[in-house]
Amino acid sequence: MREIALKKPELSPRELAWHITDRRGYFISESSVYRILKSFDLITSPAYIVMSAADEFRHKTRRVHELWQTDFTYLKVIGWGWYYLLSVLDDYSRYIIAWQLFTTMSARDVTELLDKAIAKTDVDRVTVRHRPRLLSDNGACFIAKDLQMYLAEKGLGHTRGKPYHPMTQGKIERYHRSLKNVVTLQNYYLPWELEQELKRFVLHYNHERVHESLQNLTPADVYSGRARTILTRRERIKRQTLKLRRQQNLERREVSAVPI
Repeated sequence: MREIALKKPELSPRELAWHITDRRGYFISESSVYRILKSFDLITSPAYIVMSAADEFRHKTRRVHELWQTDFTYLKVIGWGWYYLLSVLDDYSRYIIAWQLFTTMSARDVTELLDKAIAKTDVDRVTVRHRPRLLSDNGACFIAKDLQMYLAEKGLGHTRGKPYHPMTQGKIERYHRSLKNVVTLQNYYLPWELEQELKRFVLHYNHERVHESLQNLTPADVYSGRARTILTRRERIKRQTLKLRRQQNLERREVSAVPI
């Protein structure tokens, strides 16, 4: 346990517990991991501020591509000024479908990124009853007539959040906060340096970082439909581990009961 924790210092006790189950094939509870790490003085505070958000969302989606959340956030490149990161997040899986850095926040920027998201997912080619709805705030780029015409042409609905109520876009707000907690720990002097760090973060977020709200699965697990298979495997590992522990405990009791 200690060796694994030292090799993966970025993982919390909760994340480390499921890492061990998935990679080592052995179940251990989150509370047990915490107690063991605490005994080795390996529980540390994060090097960033954890931002809070609502525990649950009122209107939960039930499938991938039912709702896409999108929003801009800003990041600084020293000597170049502010750049604006636009992301498209699948609400059901939290998977980042597409992202791009821009120097402006215009409707044209939004349609450019949506073109990438649509091309990646092929949602405009598959015959479905309901195509994704887009959820955004009320920024000028999101209420522009050009964007409304684009969405109508693509057959995408559009829902805008309540003014001055960012919790409506809570998942992408939380994503951008998590991103900034990591990405802004260092300075960037060229735009491509920032893009490379964003690329690394998105890959980690989509494919490595387990989410408690996703039953400790990664967004990619849920997005790709692997969730049930993984959860079934975890439950099997848990039953096997608990059975082995009971056998080991029984054997120890039998040995201790033998008179000397």
